[in-house]
Amino acid sequence: MGVVYRARHVLIDRVVVLKLIRPDLRGETHLRAWMLREARAANRVDHAHIVDIYDVGETEEGELYLVMEYLIGVALSQAIVKGPMPLPRAVDILEQMTAALARAHDLGVVHRDLKADNIMLTVRGGRHDFVKILDFGLAALSRDSRLAPKGAVFGTPEYMSPEQARGEDANASSDLYALGILFYEMMTGQLPFRSSDRDTLLEMQRSAPAISPRTLRGELPQHACDICLRLLEKDPKDRFRDGHHLKEELKALQRALPSTAWDVNDSDAPAAPPPPPPAPSPGVVEWSHRAAQFLRATSRAYPNGRAPENVQKAAEHMWDLAARAARLEGELASHSKKLGAIERRGRALRAEIGRKVEELAGEESRASREATAQSERADELEAERVRAVEGLAAATARARTAEGTATGPILRKVGVCEGRADVLERVRDDYRGRAEEREVYAQGLRTQIDDLKKQLLRYSEALESDLAAGRDRIATRVREALSYEQQFVEDSTLLLEHLRDRPECRELLEDIIEEGPARPKPEYTAGR
Repeated sequence: MGVVYRARHVLIDRVVVLKLIRPDLRGETHLRAWMLREARAANRVDHAHIVDIYDVGETEEGELYLVMEYLIGVALSQAIVKGPMPLPRAVDILEQMTAALARAHDLGVVHRDLKADNIMLTVRGGRHDFVKILDFGLAALSRDSRLAPKGAVFGTPEYMSPEQARGEDANASSDLYALGILFYEMMTGQLPFRSSDRDTLLEMQRSAPAISPRTLRGELPQHACDICLRLLEKDPKDRFRDGHHLKEELKALQRALPSTAWDVNDSDAPAAPPPPPPAPSPGVVEWSHRAAQFLRATSRAYPNGRAPENVQKAAEHMWDLAARAARLEGELASHSKKLGAIERRGRALRAEIGRKVEELAGEESRASREATAQSERADELEAERVRAVEGLAAATARARTAEGTATGPILRKVGVCEGRADVLERVRDDYRGRAEEREVYAQGLRTQIDDLKKQLLRYSEALESDLAAGRDRIATRVREALSYEQQFVEDSTLLLEHLRDRPECRELLEDIIEEGPARPKPEYTAGR
């Protein structure tokens, strides 16, 4: 749905990515909401393994745009097409994706369209395969009835979860299913479900069991295959409870794998970046020089100081405009620095709260799983106790009808059954107490997480208000700058037309013409 450009943010001299709605889709108003959701979802999570989005706005023509970080790397799909990966490398990439998604899910954000093309492998601080997840444009789309009709199927069929293939809402478990597809693909070099027909592929996602990766690559450890197949379970309840649960399993698998580093082929390494866009022109410094040249040319053409009024006014006005533009440039730089400081402060706050939420959510996940395990064990003990009570009842009944020497063994049987039922009841109650204790602890953690999420929302709203005010101030200055430039162009054109036939001015005019016409500069139009 987007067209992507590499661009330069000239006020802070940073190369960025600019994403706009495709020209043929500008009339599709719901796509604007998708792009806004992309920005808000990614910024809300603010994780090292999710692409940074710096800004969102609209052009004068009403076209929505996103400004994102510029990445040098290769898509995971490009690495997979070369064949199966060494298992340690595949697990490392999967663990980074899981860490990012666990944070996103903790904050209520579902990616909904994970696929190999949306995973970028970059180099960060000398570390190869540093993961960046892209395109949260479809995040939680189905939850907004204004953006998607009920039952609509969105996403990429090859990576779509069974519930998505049925037209149901995507959830955190749907992202885990997509991770299972990616893990399978990295380990074996191929997708678990393949078909050229979309409907057939969706039906396979809904009902067909995945073949074990060991069938295609026999040397894979069973633990890795178990993780992958559990992620690909058709029933979300049979998958991992959450990203934190999956991350624990991946960490355990990593500890069992050889510690030797894997080789990254030169063909897998990110290509050298293309040359950046040309640096902006000198701007108002050029204006001052040009204004001075026109004043000198006017003085040469009219040494007696009797230049036509419109010519003299134009020359003096240019000098005044250059001075005002210089002051305005300083104001723009100052506002830009303040805006950058607000963005950095907001990013730091979001990251800090995100880390706290992640830590608490990881602990809540463990506590909830422990509560579930204790409760399940209590249910098993209850079933055993019921059987023991039934055995006790049967033994008691036999004891009532027994006579002579048969009474002794039966009574001993009654005592054993009674004692077993009593022990099972006490142990069952102990497990239920532990389960209740862990659930109360987990509930307390969930309350803390909810409080932090509310705090994050308040911070985000306040931050967005400050950023909007800062951008409005810059936009006001930009409009003022554009008016200065337009006046400067008009004055320059008038003077060139008037002085071009004066031989005494030729040298000065040639110097001005070589600099190029004073057209509106990109640094003003891109200043937002």
